[in-house]
Amino acid sequence: MQVINTNLQVPVYNLEPDEATGNKHFRVYNYEGGFPNQSDLLVPHRKDHYLFVFIRTAGGGRQWIDMTPYILKDNTIYFTGPNQVIVKEEFKQLWSTGIAFTGEFLSLQENASLNKLPLIQNPQNAYELLLTDADILFVEEMLQKICIESKEPGEWQQRMLTAYLTVLLTYLSRLYIEQFKENDNPADQLLLKKFQQKINEHFQQLHEVGDYASMLYISAKHLSEVVKSQSGKPAIKHIHDRLIMEARRLLFHTDHSLKEIAFNLGFSDASYFNRFFKRETGIAPAGYRTKIRKMYH
Repeated sequence: MQVINTNLQVPVYNLEPDEATGNKHFRVYNYEGGFPNQSDLLVPHRKDHYLFVFIRTAGGGRQWIDMTPYILKDNTIYFTGPNQVIVKEEFKQLWSTGIAFTGEFLSLQENASLNKLPLIQNPQNAYELLLTDADILFVEEMLQKICIESKEPGEWQQRMLTAYLTVLLTYLSRLYIEQFKENDNPADQLLLKKFQQKINEHFQQLHEVGDYASMLYISAKHLSEVVKSQSGKPAIKHIHDRLIMEARRLLFHTDHSLKEIAFNLGFSDASYFNRFFKRETGIAPAGYRTKIRKMYH
């Protein structure tokens, strides 16, 4: 894949144009047998697009999505949106079909309703959908239709792809709601989601709850109360967890100095970053880097 952003942050991969049609915003992937891109293994990356993968046979393997491990299961849907950090571990064999599309694809007028689906919004931050036998048959049928249509360029292709994709994602959204129950207070749940989105956008610059409360036009007290009631942990902990997640990624996957990492994460000096990391994890950054690399290399 083509890297479009390489700095201290985890690189972002864009959606490569379809080899047959040249479509830059929608693509179907079919993997059969050995994993096609061994060079991608153990490389943390983000994608600038949505990816839905139906795994028929996993053959052993595991991937991490935002630091959560998923042991891949047969006949299961895995999905990610833009900016989730993905790390693929060893894949021995893999039989799967994937559908990838960009935000621009969703912004087209005929696709606008897809943006509102629970599966796209992903309020529960879930990345795995389990399927029954009936679900598997339905998903297989829709994927087959999408695969065929994606190879038939013409004036009706866009409408047909949208129609099939709408049916498939609507069906999967129903499964999503059944498997991941929403909280009773949708307004508070939405506030939590917005808070988490703002953290992802600004955690390098903003480390205080009050900063995010101002961006959301509410008081820090109200934000703290809602976040605690909805997530079970304080608002400041969400900010700290995001900083620690990024610090761990950079310590493991880059050779940047502690000073460079501290500066990148918005800390005024490396010693403060060192104290913060040790307080949150129980181990100093240098010790963590040595330990985690020894574990995986």
